[in-house]
Amino acid sequence: MSDHINRQTWADKLRAYRKNPFSAFLFLLVVLSALITFAALLFLIGHILIRGIPHLTPSLFAWEHTSANVSMTHALINTISMVGLALLISGPLGIFSAIYLNEYAKRGSRLMNVVRMTAETLSGIPSIVYGLFGLLFFVTYLGWSFSLLAGAFTLSIMVLPLIMRTTEEALKAVPDSYREGSFALGAGKLRTIFKIVLGSAVPGILAGIILAIGRIVGETAALIYTAGTVAQLPDNVMSSGRTLAIHMWVLASEGMFVNQAYATAVVLLVIVVGINALSGLAAKKLKKG
Repeated sequence: MSDHINRQTWADKLRAYRKNPFSAFLFLLVVLSALITFAALLFLIGHILIRGIPHLTPSLFAWEHTSANVSMTHALINTISMVGLALLISGPLGIFSAIYLNEYAKRGSRLMNVVRMTAETLSGIPSIVYGLFGLLFFVTYLGWSFSLLAGAFTLSIMVLPLIMRTTEEALKAVPDSYREGSFALGAGKLRTIFKIVLGSAVPGILAGIILAIGRIVGETAALIYTAGTVAQLPDNVMSSGRTLAIHMWVLASEGMFVNQAYATAVVLLVIVVGINALSGLAAKKLKKG
């Protein structure tokens, strides 16, 4: 029965495309664009895996970093620390800002327009500009020197608009009937927001946080000027250290460890894919719950 319906649908589409050739051209253009995008992604991933996997040796994961083994262990730990610090700063700020804009601020108010325009402007600024700002303000003016904290604050400013916008869209997607039902049962506005609205919007908020993690993990320009490129494990958040992306950039720029740079890219790719997979599973479980 379903096969018959599908054949009938395709027949109707073919008749419609014959009547309107321009629609058929647009359809072919869309399909071609999707195939080109998929092919480019497949080529990129395949190239990285082919060049990098053969050079994933145990020395790359040694605890001590030397000029001979160019170990990425310290960079891997620094990457995790950087993600945690940046999200610790930008996560609450972005989520609470989105809650205010969607639940408290008046629709169409001047303040909302200013905040949204500011967020859109911040999201369009190149990362190198953020790096220069972090160098001038956090590193030089505040005297934090090259440190994980300076890099985390710089990255938190970068990903703040992304978290705020995705959270706001997730809150808008929650039906007003949820809020009205909560109010009818006697719950206050604050309890309704944190118990009902946020609980329903968690999958969308999580998607924004995952996108922010992807940008933090792959960022180099902003961190070169703030966190530094020292290949060491920092003693604390006020010490310098390189992330995986900076480690890969340094190895590739030196020209002597290009193969090891590809191996680092493989690890970086696996981390990003793993984070996306875990977030997808978490979102599904939260929707079921």
